[in-house]
Amino acid sequence: MQTPTYLAAELRLPTNWLDYTILGIYFVVVLGIGFAARRSVRTSLDFFLSGRSLPAWVTGLAFIAANLGATEILGMAANSAQYGVYTTHWYWIGAIPAMVFLGLVMMPFYYGSKVRSVPEFLLLRFDKAAHLLSSILFAAAAILIAGVNLYALAIVVEALLGWPQWVAIVVAGFFVLAYITLGGLSSAIYNEVLQFFVILAALIPITVLGLKSVGGWDGLSDSLTEARGDDFMTAWGGTGIGSDNPLGANWLTIILGLGFVLSFGYWTTNFAEVQRALSAKNLSAAQRTPLIAAFPKIFIVFLVMIPGLVAAVLVPRIGTGGSDLQYNDAIPYLMQQLLPNGVLGIAVTGLLAAFMAGMAANVSSFNTVFTADIWAKYVVKHREDAYYVRFGRLITAVGVLASIGTAFLASSFSNIMSYLQTLFSFFNVPMFVVFIIGMFWKRASMKSGFWGLIAGTTAAMVNYFVIYKQGIIDIPSDQGANFVSAIAGFVAGAVVMVAVSLFTAPKPAEELEGLVYGTRSPGMAEPPAEGDDAWYRKPALLGWGAVILAAACYIPFSF
Repeated sequence: MQTPTYLAAELRLPTNWLDYTILGIYFVVVLGIGFAARRSVRTSLDFFLSGRSLPAWVTGLAFIAANLGATEILGMAANSAQYGVYTTHWYWIGAIPAMVFLGLVMMPFYYGSKVRSVPEFLLLRFDKAAHLLSSILFAAAAILIAGVNLYALAIVVEALLGWPQWVAIVVAGFFVLAYITLGGLSSAIYNEVLQFFVILAALIPITVLGLKSVGGWDGLSDSLTEARGDDFMTAWGGTGIGSDNPLGANWLTIILGLGFVLSFGYWTTNFAEVQRALSAKNLSAAQRTPLIAAFPKIFIVFLVMIPGLVAAVLVPRIGTGGSDLQYNDAIPYLMQQLLPNGVLGIAVTGLLAAFMAGMAANVSSFNTVFTADIWAKYVVKHREDAYYVRFGRLITAVGVLASIGTAFLASSFSNIMSYLQTLFSFFNVPMFVVFIIGMFWKRASMKSGFWGLIAGTTAAMVNYFVIYKQGIIDIPSDQGANFVSAIAGFVAGAVVMVAVSLFTAPKPAEELEGLVYGTRSPGMAEPPAEGDDAWYRKPALLGWGAVILAAACYIPFSF
């Protein structure tokens, strides 16, 4: 995929005092939530994990909002304008199964072991080398991804409102810094719940008015089928092995590369997401967090895909040399053309909320990992709890400043969605293979975790920078290369872990309780909380319901 990251300058929105008033009210509320959450921060557990006290519906909405960043909104709308209904794969096969697996299988291990972070689990299962390496890799990835959100915000605000890029970066960075520093994770989570509804309030009018402008779904489908061919409005058309399609991927690489390796690697080991579940009040609530989030995730695809399809109808040559508009311009173009003042202010606020949610999720996870997993364990040990709260606030500021720097690094990539998928193949996939083997194979040795991370990360990078970029093997697109890199990283990490385990000593069996499938810890055996026995609170029913619903959604787009 080769969609540029800049937006057309002529997309300047006709905003007025009403729109700016709505925007101003939103920022006041955001800071108000930060000040309110500050009162609940007494310990480091309060600051980094909200004292493990939040209900499942709050953590579930925060879980999905943390993922619903602006790169998702703009990037998936751009994908839809360029590739059509292929976008559904990133949701129904590239998210839902992994979210259900996280809730049903992995959360009992995370929550039951009482770890504060995903890398800390590797310390318990493997050794300090695996823990330190995973902490460093995750901290670096969190800052890089936060920078993507900041850069995306800057180019959108510059195009839509006329603010210089540096002003947009500084303003957004300041507000994220303020409310996370004040209230820690609780402030981030409650703001993400607010942001979830603000984002929906922005996307729903764009989707409804966009459909109306092209004659409803039938008019949209007929127009695009005639202009782009039958496959454009199907999910699996043209994905047979040996067939050509714009994604440069067939059904096998979509299922293995996206649906398994990249998807499971992201949703099950990305601490920016898992942290929301770890802040839940009990194990049942922690399990239900990704499962509750799975249901809106199933349908959010329509709110980002339909605007992209509508833009492809209204601007037939979008993204080509015959148009000034690029694929990334899809949603801003519809905002300019369809929304009246007032609603326009809500839409702009929703976009800013999406950027801030994505950045805040990564910054809050970064400060936890850097403080608890690097600083407290390897640099300054055994200090009083208040010291680590103060340091957590300090490193939050450092993280925001570093994100500003990586925002300019993101500007060197032609497609921010491809850039994100590249980062996931480098950082999340190797961590996933270490987790999955460590959780399901008792014989995996203490040393195998470190070498599995090294091998997986190296293989993914070699495939991308050498085999793909140097043209040793012809892969049609960046996105196809990311799928292959993810598979290469997974296979290399798995092979090395098995080989190292066969020649090194396993961890003593008594130290694996609650860390390997088939064993239990006291935290995993806790009795259900009062009211948790209701059918709609049973994780298994929620999980299988989400999988069945996502699979059913494919049916209308498969023929």
